Amino acid sequence: MRSSLVDWKELQFGVEIEFVGGSPAQVELLPGWIMSLDERQIDDTGNESGSELKPPPIKWEDREQIREMLTRLQETGAEANWNCGLHVHVGLGPWGQEAIPRFIEAALLYQEAVKSLLNTSEDRLQYCPPVTQEMYERFISDPGSAALYRKGRPQSHRCGINLAAWYDIGTVEIRYANGSLDYNEVINTVELCLRFVVGVGAACALSPDPRQMAIELGAPLSGYPPPKPAPQWYRERIWLEHALVPVLAPLASSLVPDGEILYILPRPDGIVVTIEDADGDSHKHLLHLPSTGWEATHLTQE
Repeated sequence: MRSSLVDWKELQFGVEIEFVGGSPAQVELLPGWIMSLDERQIDDTGNESGSELKPPPIKWEDREQIREMLTRLQETGAEANWNCGLHVHVGLGPWGQEAIPRFIEAALLYQEAVKSLLNTSEDRLQYCPPVTQEMYERFISDPGSAALYRKGRPQSHRCGINLAAWYDIGTVEIRYANGSLDYNEVINTVELCLRFVVGVGAACALSPDPRQMAIELGAPLSGYPPPKPAPQWYRERIWLEHALVPVLAPLASSLVPDGEILYILPRPDGIVVTIEDADGDSHKHLLHLPSTGWEATHLTQE
């Protein structure tokens, strides 16, 4: 096992900043920063807008880059709404793959405390489901990324403490924070995640109580992005999706082998079902319900 004595300020990290509105294509980026224009969010009208902004791997001493990019983003009119999240990736290089079981165990012990401390909005919980004991047991018997996949909507690999990210980019992704473009809220979230990862890496026995855990870690006790309630129309849409997914899952699997339904949207001419395949690529199909049963038409990317 590699040394567990690590300064949290020396860890590399990244942060995915989701937002709506603004003019993301017009934002001047600092070197290495990325604007993922295809990662759009749902605004208050139900339309897709905004994007996802993220830095290259940086350290705590580079955090003023985040302040600068948030300023540039807000100058275009961007904001974080109820649909947006703030995802922090922390590099696990100091500990390596051999420490993954320890991090899975820590997720089982402390994920509720992290979620509570970050006050995750109820409407965002489907985007950060919990790590389960079954996942841990699968990993112990057959280590690898497949053991860390969580099947089901919206995406199988994205738990609130997402350790499958180790196999993609060498990080753990902590997804519980609500969206924000406020620098202090963003940087408080980053600090908590860095301190938490160092605490787990050092095999510290932490309290499951959120406030006590923050004290033990030396992390901020407050100042994290507050929850924003989703509008009623969005909640009703999600309720309808939950009802339709079991009905449409067999058809989705026949259209896209091993596919999972990401979301369902009504249109005047039918229902659009977006299905994610095993490689993470999305496929859209327009479904019609004639008297003889469902008919499906493949849609090209819009």
